[in-house]
Amino acid sequence: MLPGGSHMDQPYLYRRTELTEPDWTRFPGWRDVTQAQWESAQWQRVNCVKNIKQLRAVLGDLVGEEFYADLEADQKSMATMSMLVPPQMINTMVRSFDVADITDAFYADPVRHYMIPVASDRLPEWPSHPFSKRDSLHEHDMWVAEGLTHRYPTKVLAELLSTCPQYCGHCTRMDLVGNSTPTVDKLKLSLKPVERYDAHIAYLKAHPGVRDVVVSGGDVANVPWRNLEGYLMRLLEIDTIRDIRLATKALMGLPQHWLQHDVVEGLERVARTARRRGVNLAIHTHVNHANSLTPLVAKAAKTALEVGVRDVRNQGVLMRGVNADSHSLLDLCFALQGEAGILPYYFYMCDMIPNAEHWRVAVWQAQQLQHDIMGYLPGYATPRIVCDVPFVGKRWVHMVTEYDREHGISYWTKNYRTSIEATHDEDVLAKRYAYYDPIDTLAESGQKWWRKSEVDRVPSEDA
Repeated sequence: MLPGGSHMDQPYLYRRTELTEPDWTRFPGWRDVTQAQWESAQWQRVNCVKNIKQLRAVLGDLVGEEFYADLEADQKSMATMSMLVPPQMINTMVRSFDVADITDAFYADPVRHYMIPVASDRLPEWPSHPFSKRDSLHEHDMWVAEGLTHRYPTKVLAELLSTCPQYCGHCTRMDLVGNSTPTVDKLKLSLKPVERYDAHIAYLKAHPGVRDVVVSGGDVANVPWRNLEGYLMRLLEIDTIRDIRLATKALMGLPQHWLQHDVVEGLERVARTARRRGVNLAIHTHVNHANSLTPLVAKAAKTALEVGVRDVRNQGVLMRGVNADSHSLLDLCFALQGEAGILPYYFYMCDMIPNAEHWRVAVWQAQQLQHDIMGYLPGYATPRIVCDVPFVGKRWVHMVTEYDREHGISYWTKNYRTSIEATHDEDVLAKRYAYYDPIDTLAESGQKWWRKSEVDRVPSEDA
């Protein structure tokens, strides 16, 4: 048999799997929902699940009472994000009810695991790392105008609003995005949108060294299209802007939005203008598991490409219980690239926000995953696994300068200053910056050290 033949004993065996749209009428609450309703963005938004009562209305008696009690306990004491799950996303959980126990299947479901977290998911001893922070990447500290983060020399992040069509439990911007929870009293944007947009444009005009704008939030799918198009056209009038990326998980979570006629036609106008002016316009979405990909998601991505968007790329997050194994990652990447027209781009290690330790992976685990997915995908479609180190930024996981595996402390260096670091301060380019593995992933000696250590004696993130 030739290399790669069907009888080769490979660690991963590729099998093409065409995308399917699960039958939403299997859920008691959606038995009478028509295809026209399902494909309506308005129906999807109106019928988002925002609380336990609404989840019960959808699931009926399919899931046992223990799950609802578990969910209620989490929302009262642990959740950093309020519940908001579109029907589109719930429909990709437990895609078939041909299972022995639907409650067990719902608990085990990878999409449920990060979209509807429950108390029993969290780690009892280390639910949060001692160095976790609400704004773990210090994006708010680096605001140069309200909602405009200047973190990298040539790039900015523009947060146009603080809402999304769906709220992910692991959200790195849990400090700002979404409604307040019993655990987190959220920050608020204070300016009117038009004032915020004006401040962004004024800063970008005054700083010609910025060439790349990530337009995000929240999620740009929640910006009224007329407002979003106006903002994008203003960006395109600035000669020094060469790249614009639209950040929207809704391409997957609410593809119906991106298939609306006014949105498609408006996106085509923006793409045509960008192409004429030599600006690269891309959409960045956020898919974490192959089960989330359906024909509607593929249609939304391919429609964006057809109207002139240069690329649709995926920035996923590595999470235990979701995708932190090579088979899940490769299944997802092949589905993205081969079936949905979405380029696998990045997988971030989950950030060090409160109550997220059960999702996070250790640096060595991320390095192993990068090793294990190499060689299967086309090179241009092989995602980079990155660690977003506070005050440093994205680093490929093999770029670590030094790594104390026993105590789970990695050290990283940087090659630029952020907007809050003085230009004359040479020390920031010579420092080592610390990052921390989840403590439960350490050997017992490392866990014992953390239990005994006083936090102020442990190397801090800018050691």
